[in-house]
Amino acid sequence: MADRHISTTPAMRHLKEAGAAFSLHPYAYEEKGGTATASAALNVAEYAVIKTLVMEDDAAAPLIVLMHGDRQVSTRALARQIGARSVQPCTPQKANKYTGYVVGGISPFGVRHAMRIFMEASIADLPALYINAGKRGLLMSVSPADLIRVLQPVFVTVAIV
Repeated sequence: MADRHISTTPAMRHLKEAGAAFSLHPYAYEEKGGTATASAALNVAEYAVIKTLVMEDDAAAPLIVLMHGDRQVSTRALARQIGARSVQPCTPQKANKYTGYVVGGISPFGVRHAMRIFMEASIADLPALYINAGKRGLLMSVSPADLIRVLQPVFVTVAIV
């Protein structure tokens, strides 16, 4: 798989324009495989594979939450921390509309519409992280410092083990 051509995604363009270093890591995508499949294929800890979750608050405003692959988001804690009454995941159709990506390939970089971005604070402590590059079966590794510089996320503590 390493020798196949990988077409450029909006996520890759966004990082290149921002001067951020990244490397691409293709893997065999499995429907419903999630971060467990990706981490096993790349032989990295699932904790270092970051999920990009598209959600909406009680006012139907979209937002992105970045979370460790082996953790879940407490939507109650997230709502409290961002000053909303509630937060819930978007439907796949809405996530596609907001980001321009399909579920399983959503990247926080190069999204179609600007959204607030929230990040589990402990992601900043990783030496490197793996996050979707804008298509199914393709992750990119990027430093937490570059992710924070480019996305300017709000740090939250909302992980559930």
